[in-house]
Amino acid sequence: MLPGAPPDDQELGARIRALREERGMSLRALAGALGISPSALSQMERGKMRPSVTRLFQIVSILEVPLAAAFGEDAPEALAEEAAAEVKPDDVVVARAGEGPALSLGHGVRYRRLTPVPIPGVEIFESTYPPGSSSSQDSEYLRHSGHEMGSVLTGRLTLDIGFEQYELGPGDSIRFPSTTPHRIRNAGEDPAVAIWVNLP
Repeated sequence: MLPGAPPDDQELGARIRALREERGMSLRALAGALGISPSALSQMERGKMRPSVTRLFQIVSILEVPLAAAFGEDAPEALAEEAAAEVKPDDVVVARAGEGPALSLGHGVRYRRLTPVPIPGVEIFESTYPPGSSSSQDSEYLRHSGHEMGSVLTGRLTLDIGFEQYELGPGDSIRFPSTTPHRIRNAGEDPAVAIWVNLP
């Protein structure tokens, strides 16, 4: 274990490194595609620095893997084979509270997968944004393929989508194409919890 790096940070960093190496991409090449220094990416891979939500989405988009891969799950084709072999459509699968995989990201944002088993083509997550937190470093916007749908459970979130700004409170929901530049932040004084669905 690296000194000063919590186990979940080390695990996430190791997954990022493994995904990059599986795709035959050098650290320098991925850093260049992300527009960051190789040193910054190396710190993420060693668990010394947590990626923001935006940075993590950029990484999985460049490596062409689902966000689920950051939780330690396989690539889409392997997920489909595993689901077909081990989880039948009529099976009942239960995940108890605290059992689902979660990621701690930059700004203290936490992502938790809500599906008891991975579902190819659909990603459903619960996100928790502490007061003052943001999905990105330096207010940068994110773009990726697909569509997103979100619903705020508690607290308030501000979404900047393209040139528009949307304030969402408990019970509010939103849908938008993920190709439109976007970012999320909690400008309030209470934690904000939301459910997100990512579709290809």
